[in-house]
Amino acid sequence: MSAPTQAIGELRGFLHGLPGVDRVGAEARAATLASRSIKTTAKQWALDMAISMIDLTTLEGQDTPGKVRALCAKAKRPDPADPTAPMVAAVCVYPDLAHVAAAEVKGSGVHVASVATAFPSGRTSLEVKLADVKYAVSAGADEVDMVIDRGAFLAGDYQLVFDEIAAVKDACGDAHLKVILETGELVTLDNVRRASWLALLAGGDFIKTSTGKVSPAATLPVCLVMLEAVRDFHAATGRQIGVKPAGGIRTTKDAVKHLVLVNETAGADWLTPDRFRFGASSLLNDLLLQRRRMEIGAYASADHLTLG
Repeated sequence: MSAPTQAIGELRGFLHGLPGVDRVGAEARAATLASRSIKTTAKQWALDMAISMIDLTTLEGQDTPGKVRALCAKAKRPDPADPTAPMVAAVCVYPDLAHVAAAEVKGSGVHVASVATAFPSGRTSLEVKLADVKYAVSAGADEVDMVIDRGAFLAGDYQLVFDEIAAVKDACGDAHLKVILETGELVTLDNVRRASWLALLAGGDFIKTSTGKVSPAATLPVCLVMLEAVRDFHAATGRQIGVKPAGGIRTTKDAVKHLVLVNETAGADWLTPDRFRFGASSLLNDLLLQRRRMEIGAYASADHLTLG
């Protein structure tokens, strides 16, 4: 057996040697954790933590520089009436608008994330994907969100997926790489586990559920499986890799459920924006309204909050 063939066989053997996911058990575990209530003081902390974990996102064909500037202003000062509200983790935009975002958030501590590799389909050559990544980074992105080749993964060509992730990671330079699995197209939780480990082994800094363009997107059982993967990968290698659910997370209740899931699955070390993010656009305003309610004891009008 040649060396490349042996390596391919070893990768396939490892991924298919992972323990199968008990779907019923995963769904039950996620539902149990989602039903937990938290104390008022813990909820105050959770609201601020969730805000600080948001990748405030606009990924539409109608995006303009003006829209991105407004998004960046909101990222830096989420609640214009309350300077104590924390900044979000990052703004996430298309590569051609990364330079706009980079200029707007410079010096603030807010990161610039850019989707790349022919987002959201990923259907182009590796050469084009790498050029997309390098363009985004040169424009000022310090985080890159790539999509894996789901067709190759589902066809069992794990080595191709591995090699593409590794090549994109190299093209990122100092930028962090988030690997989007598009779990809604992976069909089974076993595939989610395999794709998670594949991305971890190939050098991803984060694993991300979805592009937000496919349904279902981020679900609690999927996030549970991904958190288990990063927990077990850390135990095996010492490397801490982040997780980013994206798509369909719109309410404070959704965010708190995920924070409980993180704490109970991966542990408190992952309760930081360096290890956990929310890919969201509408979540932020709900968190801010809940935060205001806890401060004044009543629901405030959303009129003072900007859209997006």
